[in-house]
Amino acid sequence: METSSPRYWIGVVSKSHVARGVAGGFAQLCHGKAAPLKRMRQGDWLIYYSPKTDLTNGEPLQAFTAIGNVKDDSVYEYQMSESFIPFRRDIHYYTCTEAPIHSLLHKLNFTKDNRNWGYRFRTGHFEIDQADFAVIAEAMGVKEYVESGFCAPE
Repeated sequence: METSSPRYWIGVVSKSHVARGVAGGFAQLCHGKAAPLKRMRQGDWLIYYSPKTDLTNGEPLQAFTAIGNVKDDSVYEYQMSESFIPFRRDIHYYTCTEAPIHSLLHKLNFTKDNRNWGYRFRTGHFEIDQADFAVIAEAMGVKEYVESGFCAPE
């Protein structure tokens, strides 16, 4: 059994793709690449940030749109079409509300006093500290579950 503390991650995905992942109970990052998923471990947390409502024709959104806990250590391939077989991993998602980033910019360590705060999101997946995770989770309406250590999956 893993005894290390959980790590906290941001995944950058359009809101429409986040909705598919939440409905299916999986995470898929960086256009289906395995590497970002393999960085995460069972018990880690993932928060999705959606810059747009849809990848191709979406409206600007700039909000945190889903939050979940990494279910196990399995990263697997999933055939979506003849030519697209992305990697996924299973996530327990929690009921939450969308949290626009602009009201949080001054509170987050990774964006505070940073005029170019959006640059970090270009990587598609990055780690944040526990304090930033708590700020975002509270804004999404899940603070009491996270702090208590009890998060019942949907």
